[in-house]
Amino acid sequence: MKQEKTSSIPRENSLIDMFSRSISYLRLSLTDRCNLRCLYCVTEDESNGSLTRLRHDDLLTYEELLRVVRVAVAMGITKVRLTGGEPLVRRGVLDFIRRLGAIQGLTDIRITTNGVLLEQYGPELYAAGVNKVNISLDSLQPERVAAITGTDCFDQVWRGVETMLALGCAPVKLNMVAMRHINDDEITAFAGLSQRLPLQVRFIEFMPIGASSRWNTDTYIDTDEIMARISTLGELIPLQEGRGDGPAQVFRLGSDAPGTLGFISPISHHFCNRCNRLRLTSSGALRSCLLHDHEVDLRAVLREQFTDTAIAAALLTAIRNKPKGHDLEERIRQTGGDCHGRMSRIGG
Repeated sequence: MKQEKTSSIPRENSLIDMFSRSISYLRLSLTDRCNLRCLYCVTEDESNGSLTRLRHDDLLTYEELLRVVRVAVAMGITKVRLTGGEPLVRRGVLDFIRRLGAIQGLTDIRITTNGVLLEQYGPELYAAGVNKVNISLDSLQPERVAAITGTDCFDQVWRGVETMLALGCAPVKLNMVAMRHINDDEITAFAGLSQRLPLQVRFIEFMPIGASSRWNTDTYIDTDEIMARISTLGELIPLQEGRGDGPAQVFRLGSDAPGTLGFISPISHHFCNRCNRLRLTSSGALRSCLLHDHEVDLRAVLREQFTDTAIAAALLTAIRNKPKGHDLEERIRQTGGDCHGRMSRIGG
């Protein structure tokens, strides 16, 4: 069917939610598949062999994804982040990224990855226009990385970090999910990386995501405690919030550090009032909040209604449903509650 002209859809600056937040950022989960089995993403049941994957037909095709992005950009989206699962395991991803980079008005393409394939694909990603990368790494000890991820991959990941730094990516962000009794004894070691390398090391509070999440109050460690531990190394100097920092509070550890530290606090100091994002899950659902389970079935819209106008309407519906904030703290207090979507499908 012939695609509608973009003149038939709402124009730029139409993506304003009910609380006057301007939505300019779309996160695309390309696949629920991953080459790792991280303990905070794969649940206990799944780690014991019951992991189920989406069928290929359940994923949006690259053509469908490109169409969604074209419509979203016409409405005001300027930044897209590619996530998974692990986005680099999906076949044909580099060609998709090159086509994504050709969309007029899309000014910022980023990727979140576990880093295993970055040494191999980094130069092509950079050439395709991806110059901002988030790399998940929860330990600097190879044996512990293997225990957390289920794979002996530290050396591969670190070579990926070095590859992206050598290419000139700015920023290269290293994401650590801080977990008490698992990796919290490495918090200061991670912070020290920012004093030697031009990285933004980011400390992310462990979130209860998934119906069988391994999250519990004993494992959770809040940002205030993380910052207190790092302060023993030197002064944390707050930096002016940058466009690329997203939800992170950013500091420099001493005035001479080449890198920075970011703190992401979805539970202890949530940032809902400045959230500017939508998520498109790997199963084709629009999700306006990571920690709320309400979704709009965009895959059905794409395959049953076909029109750009219908895609735009789905985007606007998701934005109208965007809550003022999450109620996760109250759910935790009452029930130890979680959000029931699986992180590998929602997108990290």
